[in-house]
Amino acid sequence: MMLGDDIHPSAYYEQPHDVYKDKTRRRGRSTSRCSSSKDNSTSIIPPQKPGSPWIAASPRSCRRSGRYLLLLVAAVVLVSFWYPIPGMSVGRVSHFATRECGFPFVSLPESRKRELRDTLSGYKHRGVNCNISSLDLHVPFGSICPDKDSMLTAMSSGGRAGKDAPYVPRGCDMRWFTTFEACEILGRYSQVILVGDSMLRHVMGALNIFIREDLGYGAVTYWNLDAEEKRKCFCNNQFDVRDCSVRGISSTSDVLQHDPLSLMCPKMIPEWNTDLRIEQIVQYPIPEDETRRFAKAIDPNPSQVKAFVLGHGLWNSLDVDQAVNWLDTVLDIIESKTGARVRLRGRGPRENLPILLMTPNAAGEKKPDEWVVSQGNEGLVQFEHAMAAHAANRRVDHLGTWNMSIQATLYDGVHMDMPGNLLKAMMVLNWLDLLDAGG
Repeated sequence: MMLGDDIHPSAYYEQPHDVYKDKTRRRGRSTSRCSSSKDNSTSIIPPQKPGSPWIAASPRSCRRSGRYLLLLVAAVVLVSFWYPIPGMSVGRVSHFATRECGFPFVSLPESRKRELRDTLSGYKHRGVNCNISSLDLHVPFGSICPDKDSMLTAMSSGGRAGKDAPYVPRGCDMRWFTTFEACEILGRYSQVILVGDSMLRHVMGALNIFIREDLGYGAVTYWNLDAEEKRKCFCNNQFDVRDCSVRGISSTSDVLQHDPLSLMCPKMIPEWNTDLRIEQIVQYPIPEDETRRFAKAIDPNPSQVKAFVLGHGLWNSLDVDQAVNWLDTVLDIIESKTGARVRLRGRGPRENLPILLMTPNAAGEKKPDEWVVSQGNEGLVQFEHAMAAHAANRRVDHLGTWNMSIQATLYDGVHMDMPGNLLKAMMVLNWLDLLDAGG
């Protein structure tokens, strides 16, 4: 064939496929089914002929196909996230652990996955102005502590992955109970009596929020509030120690008398009849009228199961000696009314009366200047450690609250806000739940 002779198209197709590839390789060009080059002129798209092994496709159609593929992959990931495929480590546990806590949690046992729902979502007054979720306070992980001693240690020594992040017990986990479960636990006791200062009064308020399912006014005597007090004491402001928490509920008998329909436990468990109450004894020496009132509140019937939660410290400016004297006086009153030797551990039920000592939470940035020195965080830590040792010597259980509060918001620098007190109350329920589990 001479230079300039016309080349018939059929001659092109008669070249073997391998020869064509070899030629394009030598010319330094790339040939593909789908060119990714922005300059279409640099890619060779062979002529089409029936039976040809090449399938021409435009770069635009290739990019469109790539987008569809990415959308398909994203859809599969989202579906598998909310509805995990067996064998895949994608699910809500990892989501909550990473987003809320930042801890690399192990996978959650199947029996605990129901705890991944917000138990406060159906509470009265839940909304934009009172938007508190149980998953903001605690996210379940791993295994539950097997007995009360390991539970108290874990709850006392846990931590948070940042300010106001969900609290994580150390070593093993606590549970976040539903309203029915909280009622069932409290229903095992004829009396659950809290004894102490305003911090215990706030725990009492949080317990009532649970059993009344009311985030707006569950901690206070709503039936006694005027219009201005209802405005002031809504939601988190129920724990305003100056204006609102003094209106806190002192006993379930008051609720049954004034607002019986708000108490959920009798609706859920018809035989429920627990006397949940608080007796405020704030300092030592204890005034005689407070001693008499406390003694009168205790049911002397030894066959009735009772539990006591004690709290003390700030009113005596963390003086350990006075706090120990306060503790011994309260224990004397309990022993005299119940006949139980509460400071000895034995096999008989009269010698195993459950008593829990809760020491004060951490100090916040709003703590008044006059109390920073005598009630600062260094003093609070030392007080917690000292009282834990004294409680152990008296066979009294101890729950420290410094760790759970040091990275939490405090309402006024001294007292915790609603989320903090709900967490404290849930810790008390975990202790009550495991009293029969040994330890």
